[in-house]
Amino acid sequence: MKEKQVIYGLIGFGGMGKWHTEILANVPEVKLAGIYDISEEKRDKAAKMGFHVYESEQEIMADPDIDVMLIATPNDSHKPIAIKAMLAGKNVISEKPVTISATDFLEMETAAKKTEKFLTVHQNRRWDEDFLMVCRVMKEQTLGHVFRIESRVHGSRGIPGDWRKEKKHGGGMVLDWGVHLLDQILCITGERKLMTVYASLTNITNQEVDDGFTAILKFEGNMEVLVEVGTNNFVSLPRWYVLGANGSMVIEDWDLNGKIVRTTGKAESVVVPVRTAAGLTKTMAPRREDTIVTEELPEVSGDIADFHRNVAAVLQDNAEPEVKLPQVMRVMRLMEAIFKSAELNEVIGFTDTI
Repeated sequence: MKEKQVIYGLIGFGGMGKWHTEILANVPEVKLAGIYDISEEKRDKAAKMGFHVYESEQEIMADPDIDVMLIATPNDSHKPIAIKAMLAGKNVISEKPVTISATDFLEMETAAKKTEKFLTVHQNRRWDEDFLMVCRVMKEQTLGHVFRIESRVHGSRGIPGDWRKEKKHGGGMVLDWGVHLLDQILCITGERKLMTVYASLTNITNQEVDDGFTAILKFEGNMEVLVEVGTNNFVSLPRWYVLGANGSMVIEDWDLNGKIVRTTGKAESVVVPVRTAAGLTKTMAPRREDTIVTEELPEVSGDIADFHRNVAAVLQDNAEPEVKLPQVMRVMRLMEAIFKSAELNEVIGFTDTI
């Protein structure tokens, strides 16, 4: 292990691979030794951008200077590359999802234990500021008991091109965006037991893999979570909608527009009804202004480069990994439960075991 820097090798120079090089440029604890991609065109592109390029997978695996292999290839290739890398003496970071089934992931875990190498997954959206805002509101109990969380990502362009449209490569929105949103929810709920899962998939723009899904997760303690990804939504619903006994929170978009509205504790002894087209209603009448307060979203700070700083700290200082393998397995199990529920059109019980 290098005293001052952890040396990375990058396999895969598509969109995520190039993004990794931009992030790593701002992490002095890490140095990128070079890149390998199966495509000669992408290898040439990397070379023109000034990166050292390996001509084969065998060559990059054999480089004794590399401490960590960062895998940014299609989903179905993560497992074989990761196992080869660990057997070659490398620690491994896999892009999300770590692989396409819990059984496959168990093989990767087994290889990590056998080789005594560090294996983790790039769940970089744990550093998204919208997510961190929800975490803070939950921790500080700003809304009182939270009984419902809605987490959505909506777009209107269908599934992106290339392998993400193909089942054999692990395409589809559950494995693409779902893995992020579900990981965030399981981080928010922590040790709270997940009781049941009910899900449906959509195939509006693609018939081979899901181009969207909706999942309803029920946790112990009277908490329900809705997670939704859509790729044919021309009007997007809020990124987050959080309901508590004492207030509500909405985060509209990636620009962090939103607000918190909560009670002041002042009781409403008289409710003034609101007029609707069909008559008066007290139930749906707005609260009096003196009984509620509207606040800005909390200030938080997130830096996705902290993921790589944590990897360096794990390898150099035995720090605690931010993304732990049991957490990854739980997300894999939840994605499989979503597929099963959608296939059977049933509410199914959730278990963390294979």
